[in-house]
Amino acid sequence: MRVGIGYDIHPLVEGRPLVLGGVRIEYEKGLLGHSDADALVHALCDAMLGAIGLGDLGEHFPETDRFKGISSLEILEHVADLVAGRGYRLVNADCIVHAERPLLAPYRRRMIEELAGALRVRQDMISVKATKGEGLGPVGEGRAIAARAVVLLERSMDA
Repeated sequence: MRVGIGYDIHPLVEGRPLVLGGVRIEYEKGLLGHSDADALVHALCDAMLGAIGLGDLGEHFPETDRFKGISSLEILEHVADLVAGRGYRLVNADCIVHAERPLLAPYRRRMIEELAGALRVRQDMISVKATKGEGLGPVGEGRAIAARAVVLLERSMDA
């Protein structure tokens, strides 16, 4: 068994779509970043990469023209392939998004569907929760959205 933890934060800006967990969310601001800036997927990717000792997302997807604007779900699929290639499979992922606004509850089920689809796992293996910043720090002030993820991987029977 291997455990990994991931964290990501991006500032909210006007003129960008808001994408979290692979789902486009109706909001007047989006996250600033080189890719689609999906903080939830980035945290999940870092947790998985960390669990198998393969560094972090920036090592595999540097801020180059090749990856500019890339869908984070595409990145997640690649990370899932790296995990499988190392002989591991996901047992479960527990994720939390820190956002003052918008309200994320209506999107939670779709996020789980998108994440599970990209990882090629059952939906009950993915948990997505949301919490507010209670007015504290950049998240609480509505200037950023952050995400955390914890994953448990196990050696695959095929390995």
